[in-house]
Amino acid sequence: MQTNHSVQKNNGELLLGLLVFTLIISVMNATMFNVVLPNISKQFQLSPSQASWIITGYMIVYAIGSVTYGKLTDRYSLKNLLTFGLLFFAIGSVVGLVAIQYWMVIVGRIVQAAGASVIPAIAMIVPVRYFSPERRGRALGTVAIGFALGLALGPIIAGVVSSTWNWRVLFVISLLSLLTLPIYRKYLDDEKGVASKMDFIGGSLLAGTVAILLLALTKGNIWLALTGTISFIFFLLRIRYASAPFINPAIFRNKPFSFGLIITFVMIGISFAIPFITPQLLSSVNHLSPVFIGIVMLPSSLMAAFLGRRGGKLADEKGNPFLVYTAAALLIISFICLSSVVGMSPVFIAIFLIFGALGQSFMQIAMSNTVSRTLSKEHIGVGMGLFSMITFISTAASTAAFGKILDLGASTVRLNPIPQNSTTFVYSNIFLVLAILVVVMSAFYYVQFGRVAKMAMDEKMDSEPVI
Repeated sequence: MQTNHSVQKNNGELLLGLLVFTLIISVMNATMFNVVLPNISKQFQLSPSQASWIITGYMIVYAIGSVTYGKLTDRYSLKNLLTFGLLFFAIGSVVGLVAIQYWMVIVGRIVQAAGASVIPAIAMIVPVRYFSPERRGRALGTVAIGFALGLALGPIIAGVVSSTWNWRVLFVISLLSLLTLPIYRKYLDDEKGVASKMDFIGGSLLAGTVAILLLALTKGNIWLALTGTISFIFFLLRIRYASAPFINPAIFRNKPFSFGLIITFVMIGISFAIPFITPQLLSSVNHLSPVFIGIVMLPSSLMAAFLGRRGGKLADEKGNPFLVYTAAALLIISFICLSSVVGMSPVFIAIFLIFGALGQSFMQIAMSNTVSRTLSKEHIGVGMGLFSMITFISTAASTAAFGKILDLGASTVRLNPIPQNSTTFVYSNIFLVLAILVVVMSAFYYVQFGRVAKMAMDEKMDSEPVI
């Protein structure tokens, strides 16, 4: 007869496999529409800023939803939350599929995001709940495979679908997530936290703050930024004085957790330069079509997916700091090499992207594992929800920042002496500055986490008997 521990272990492995499949669809859904924006703009006669709401609206709701679902795990079981989320994901897909006006497409995307945001929240909680700290790195490494494959397949599938059929078919792909629902219902347990009063005012203030600040970033509007700041102040006051706040402020008194979020925000934003800037570079400099851009980026994403579990194993065996420094080294190599080969053959880009994609994947694993180990059991749900939200806000912030820099056009400043074409200087400069930022943030990580981990490792070695 199986023990509860072995049953939980078997269920955890099965759920990880399901999460990988569901994450692939979720990440693809977030990236596929980038490729078909020109098609949608032409059909509905939209300006680029109007068409971008297909991405911006999805991103805003996705970020808010990730922390909201994390909070709701204190009241509801993962099984019921995932059921609700996947059904909403499917409803939004159907709305987008049958949309005959642009506003219906936007509604479909928003409803999709309201449901799909349960997936990253659950993906962060399942490894923590079903795996011991010693095995958690491998579990998070497996989860990273879903992210990597979604990034790899999204542009290619979108390019093929848009050129062969119609961009609306992309909504059909999202419906595949419903196939996993019966298995989730069978193997997810009914565990939930202690039910407490829900702070809808605090949740609304947080949602408003995130939405307004993301809009300010994407639009570069100072008044929206001020409004978002005021909303954030009201949110802080609410969680401080409410009897049952949406987020318990005690979690931010956990200094390792707070520093972990800060490092995550910067590191994820830096690493997201790879999937965002590379398509812009290949399109504007190498003049590649969406399909060929996807082909150039495919090897790096496949390699990240193939070695993702290995990255988690390194975190378990060598510690999270080791994986952070490994990821940082890979990112630095990638950024410096990419800075040197912009404007050259896309083959060089494809080769050096492999280092960057691995670095990005390893960094995601290392930071999620680092943050998860700073949290007590009662704070796991909302803590990992905040981690997910921070990653999405970071990607939105970096997208806005890099987009504004690229909008400036060609640069006359050349930080790297190798590129000779003035149209490539801006890309070369960005990659070189990002390499420097990775060095700075790695040092900050060492100060906050590395020294403690090294001391613990030294104590462990000293306590082991000498043979």
